[in-house]
Amino acid sequence: MSYQIIADSCGDFTEEMKRNPVFKTVPLTLEIGSYSILDDEHFDQLDFIQRVNASPVGPKTACPSPEAFQKAIEESDADEVYIVTISDSLSGTFQAAKIGQSLYEENGKKGEKKIHIFNSLSASAGECKLCLDIQELKEAGKPFEEVVDTIEKACSDINTLFVLESLDTLRKNGRLTGIKSFLASALNIKPVMGAVDGTIVQLGQQRGMQKALRKMVELAVERAGGPEATKRKRLVITHVNAPERAEQVKADFEKLASFKEIIITNAMGVATIYANDKGIVVAL
Repeated sequence: MSYQIIADSCGDFTEEMKRNPVFKTVPLTLEIGSYSILDDEHFDQLDFIQRVNASPVGPKTACPSPEAFQKAIEESDADEVYIVTISDSLSGTFQAAKIGQSLYEENGKKGEKKIHIFNSLSASAGECKLCLDIQELKEAGKPFEEVVDTIEKACSDINTLFVLESLDTLRKNGRLTGIKSFLASALNIKPVMGAVDGTIVQLGQQRGMQKALRKMVELAVERAGGPEATKRKRLVITHVNAPERAEQVKADFEKLASFKEIIITNAMGVATIYANDKGIVVAL
């Protein structure tokens, strides 16, 4: 294998990506009170959603250890290793990966492989998109240095937006007051959120899920540079247990613009925690 793409488990790989040995996942740990599991191929989304809904405390995540990334690098038989992590403002995963690379190189293996770690400044659909972009560049025969330059720029330019069905996880984790959460639920207010320089911000809000999703689509196309610019872009839509909603979001995008490719994928554990049941994340 000439190259390998490694992402943490917030990368939300498609089923096809999971079957392709080019792609590898280093899992985070998911926690609900005393319950703890790895966010790996054994993750049961429906069971986890039920546990979250039944728990009075909010779910949390723990980043992989540096040794987990060191092992992933060591086990790769590729000459080039590209690692994509969740935004460093959301998790310590990027730093863990950097330390993992150092541990690998300290064992006298520096120079054996070309390795680069990307801070995605995104999550979920954004990470998935960047991994697919790397694959596309390598399949086109691009050299390591060009891939690194292109994807670093893509990390800075990526547009990631999401809409939550429920604010319960934010409330349980203390990121939203109980009064604000109650009022939002009572008034059916759905925030449209996005990532700016890797940090989550609110971009708008609408009353009702369908209006919020349409607003998200409009903002995503606008922030990406408009319909002319999106023709050259790959759009990734991640859903949490909501395939029909994801298809509707895809149709809404197609009404406004055209894209190089549109990918739909189901969330793994990290995105399931933070986007909640029926949440939608998009990146382009």
